[in-house]
Amino acid sequence: MDELKVFSGNAHPTLAQAVVEYLGVPLGKCEVFEFSNENIFVRILENVRQRDAFVIQPLTSPVNKNLVELLIMLDALKRASAGRITAVVPYYGYGRTDKKDQPRVPITARLVADLLTVAGANRLLTVDLHAAQIQGFFSIPVDELTALYLLANYFAEKDFDDLVVVATDIGISKRARDLAAKLDAPLAIVEKRRVGNFDQSETLNIIGEVDGKVALTIDDEIDTAGSLENVVAALGERGAKEVYACCTHPIFSDPAIQRIAPLPVKEVVVTDTVPVSGEKKLDKITVLSIAPLVGEAIKRIHTGQSIGALFE
Repeated sequence: MDELKVFSGNAHPTLAQAVVEYLGVPLGKCEVFEFSNENIFVRILENVRQRDAFVIQPLTSPVNKNLVELLIMLDALKRASAGRITAVVPYYGYGRTDKKDQPRVPITARLVADLLTVAGANRLLTVDLHAAQIQGFFSIPVDELTALYLLANYFAEKDFDDLVVVATDIGISKRARDLAAKLDAPLAIVEKRRVGNFDQSETLNIIGEVDGKVALTIDDEIDTAGSLENVVAALGERGAKEVYACCTHPIFSDPAIQRIAPLPVKEVVVTDTVPVSGEKKLDKITVLSIAPLVGEAIKRIHTGQSIGALFE
């Protein structure tokens, strides 16, 4: 492991520290800061020549600053002759813009893939992409981890007798089906329609039986919590006796916390792919650490072992 170097940008240093503690290696030394003119400066403070370098940086708020910071760190490592550079992006920003669904719009998820590759990334390690086809936007290897097992194990310990897993839209139904199978529970699907380009959605129908059951909603991310608010209301109208919610990425943009706080949801279970701190830490929000999973994946990449074996 002497040849392994793990660095962190400013997006989520707490996660990076937990990952290196799992690996038993020190966090790589570097300077990453912003000048008064908003230009970002990066300097790697240790030898990385021919080393296996990993940069941990989720594309969370402020997304554009953290993206540029990551790109500059990758470029610095490339110019310092690192042997292999892996961008560890637990949350892949711009993942929702993965196709042209309107005239004259970009495919920004592909643009970000190109930027990471040109900047110097030889590999991408990420967690629960919004759309699986984003892997194909890269010309370099992509390892996509999933928090599904982490979430499934947490809820399996609660041992619900009458659980139903609820996909918050049709796009997440495959992941919800996998969670339902692991929990030995039936599946329900929410049919909804998004309104324009704004963070608004209208819940139309629930396909499946939820009356008298404990409903567990699953999504890849909770952003403004508008969808969650609508789904919880619809489940209540259809007779669900309790509602739990889970997701991988707790983005919690305003006004998410104000929406979640009064909701009749017993618990919202998330992971720490992005920071959850300050006002975002409600009593009903439980944060599971993704660090052991990311750390084990980094170890396996470094030593040439299978990533897929983690989920077999």
